[in-house]
Amino acid sequence: MEEKHHSSVGIHVDQSGLDLPPRATVWRRARIVLLVVGVLLAAGAARTVVTNVVNRNRLDAITTQNARQYVLVARPSPATSDGALTLPGTLRGFVEAPLYARASGYVLRWQADIGAHVRQGQLLAELDTPELNQELAQANAQRQQAQAALALAKTSFERAQQLRQRDAVSQQELDDRQGAFNQGTANLAAADANVRRLTELKSFQRVVAPIDGIVTQRNIDVGDLVNAGNGGTGRSLFTVVQADRLRLYVQVPQAYAQQVRTGQHVSVTQAELPGQRFDGTITRTAEAIDVATRSLQIEITLPNPDGRLLPGAYVQAALSIAPAGRLSIPANTLLFRAEGPTVATVDAHGQIRLRPVSIARTVGQTLEIDGGVTPDDRLVVNPSDALANGDQVVVAAPKAASAAAGAKT
Repeated sequence: MEEKHHSSVGIHVDQSGLDLPPRATVWRRARIVLLVVGVLLAAGAARTVVTNVVNRNRLDAITTQNARQYVLVARPSPATSDGALTLPGTLRGFVEAPLYARASGYVLRWQADIGAHVRQGQLLAELDTPELNQELAQANAQRQQAQAALALAKTSFERAQQLRQRDAVSQQELDDRQGAFNQGTANLAAADANVRRLTELKSFQRVVAPIDGIVTQRNIDVGDLVNAGNGGTGRSLFTVVQADRLRLYVQVPQAYAQQVRTGQHVSVTQAELPGQRFDGTITRTAEAIDVATRSLQIEITLPNPDGRLLPGAYVQAALSIAPAGRLSIPANTLLFRAEGPTVATVDAHGQIRLRPVSIARTVGQTLEIDGGVTPDDRLVVNPSDALANGDQVVVAAPKAASAAAGAKT
């Protein structure tokens, strides 16, 4: 307010102690402050905009990078004739002879234990057969009775012949004495046969090795009761195995049965003998497909003079087979779609092209195919089920593919 206005209303202002700046100065200072604040706000806004642009560009680059599909590729190779079909099998002795008691009795002593190398005819055990001994003694006594009765019948028949010549006896009496003599002869023959039977049976008191080989089982001990045949304990006394040659029985799938020939060489390996291969020969085949397993049984003979291979061992037999298809591809390139087995190929522009293939044969980790691809095609290894025709992919080396996979995670 002006001074005269103040005085008119009775207000007295003492301006002696006030030293206010001029109004122009105040406005100038306010404009400077506003300008500084505006500059700061503009700088902050500009920084935010620039940061957002940089982040958006970086996100776009990462999104583009992650959208790329890195794949490993493999090329088909010509199917070669040196393929091998590996099949499992169990080694068996060339001859395996389980020995059973032919005579009943008690084990008196045994002479060979497991691991013993025995010769044909070598004594393995002896049995005590008291009942058989008594039967043999009785048979010998019956034979002596039959022999004495035959001697009496013979004497009587000869005397009757002499008397008949003088017409001292009737023809009927002569015929009766001849019949008694013939019956005595038959009785003696029966007694002799019974004695021979029991004598032969008594010889089985001695259990001997039927072949040259190794004792792999001993199932008896002194005092054990054994019965004739497979009765009683229901187990063999000994098992003798001829191991200088071995047999290997293998089941060949029907798809390969036509390629198996007698005399064909087979490479045999055992996991416990790394780096060692044993050459065997197919000696015979069943010449028929087993209906239950749809496979052909073959027998492989392996020489084993040094005994490195043990009967009963689990081994792998590799049979050489001819190729069934023109090209060979890795099994992990295969896709199973509604239209059948398919592979994903990468063209020159990096695009996926799905192609159906015809599988001729599966050989372990590789497949033999008749057609669908060429040796120049690039096949995607471990393809994703989501791959489709026209998808853009990047063919990468193994390290690059691993790095790309790490970036996606």
